[in-house]
Amino acid sequence: MPTIIDLTSADVRFPTSRDLDGSDAMNADPDYSAAYVTLETDGEHHGASLVFTIGRGNDVVVAALEALRTHVVGLTIGGLDDVNELSRALIGDSQLRWLGPEKGVMHMAIGGVVDAAWDLLARQANKPLWLLIGELTPEELVSCIDFRYLTDAITPEGALALLTERAAGKEERIADLRGRGFPAYTTTPGWLGYSDDKLVRLSKEAVEQGFDMIKLKVGNDLGDDVRRLELARNAVGPHIRISVDANQRWDVADAIEWMTALAPFNPYWIEEPTSPDDVLGHAAIRAGLGHHGIKVATGEHCQNRVIAKQLMAAGAVDVFQLDATRMGGVNELLAVLLLAARYNIPVCPHAGGVGLCEMVQHLAMADLVAFAGTTQDRYLEFVDHLHEHFTEPVRITDGAYAAPSRSGSGAEMLASSIADHEFPHGIVWAEENEENTH
Repeated sequence: MPTIIDLTSADVRFPTSRDLDGSDAMNADPDYSAAYVTLETDGEHHGASLVFTIGRGNDVVVAALEALRTHVVGLTIGGLDDVNELSRALIGDSQLRWLGPEKGVMHMAIGGVVDAAWDLLARQANKPLWLLIGELTPEELVSCIDFRYLTDAITPEGALALLTERAAGKEERIADLRGRGFPAYTTTPGWLGYSDDKLVRLSKEAVEQGFDMIKLKVGNDLGDDVRRLELARNAVGPHIRISVDANQRWDVADAIEWMTALAPFNPYWIEEPTSPDDVLGHAAIRAGLGHHGIKVATGEHCQNRVIAKQLMAAGAVDVFQLDATRMGGVNELLAVLLLAARYNIPVCPHAGGVGLCEMVQHLAMADLVAFAGTTQDRYLEFVDHLHEHFTEPVRITDGAYAAPSRSGSGAEMLASSIADHEFPHGIVWAEENEENTH
């Protein structure tokens, strides 16, 4: 069984702010970035993962990863129990927990290390992560989940019953995934920094590529949003879903008023209309927009499984947008998938950024196979950015994610991409700094 002999980390950043890729109402100049972590072992395989940021602060996450080295070096990862114990030990460490508990930069760094351990486990099993998780027995899945603070919503016994029921048809779902993939929607047309012409062109291209939903950023100026949404609706026609994303821009009353003005264009959901921590606010917005048929979605900034439980149990969301690197790693994300299955809330994961599409596709597919059992009203976000920097970039065919076939979690980056984009001394940033001095 392999023993971890080192943890290495790197501050990798991409200057996406040059072309306003990723721009929205709250994040005007994002540089898509990855605090990249590798678990080196004395065996044949290693584990790799990343924590996504948008530039400044990436160095803080790297520092948090470095602080975890002494906690993992010397550990053996030979099976599921070892990964589960690593998750429990890091999240439950009393001194580390004081920095949260279970939220913030340290929790995200812990998630990066836990995810790297799952990547290592999947490599050892010679399976893609989605299949490794999907083929776990109901008992094994329950063993992965920390039920502390969740038993008022679902107990281990209730979880076992639910997962045993959902296990029926699992092999058929795996075969269907391999054949047809997982439904996707695209945010590529919708960045706020894009011109009207670019919005229209990319919206039409999305339909031609097989997507039946696109997403637009909103929240800076109501008049601009009305104009842009009308352009998009005319470009894609009445039968393509259009969702919108305010990136936490509004107070509750503002969100209801703004979305009421956009209602004539039939938006499918409003994403992050207010603070991601405001459970009551999301519930009020959902109540205020229900008669317009506009769903409320959030989750990419949800800090832990407890807030996820509250959002679902309070009836505050119609859609939960799980993020691959925001929480404490795969174990906690499996708890969120379980909660969503308990409350029958579709999980439509957040992706884009750098590496998020590659990583979160495994969780969406594991959800289909083992938890939800259906793709009804479920989509996985796609943004056509930076996939060329990964050893197994995502593949989109006819508006759907093709199921990954290589072993691991999909997070491994090319060594050349890491070297070129490492901040601040990689060649890309040396050139960027030189341009800024002239």
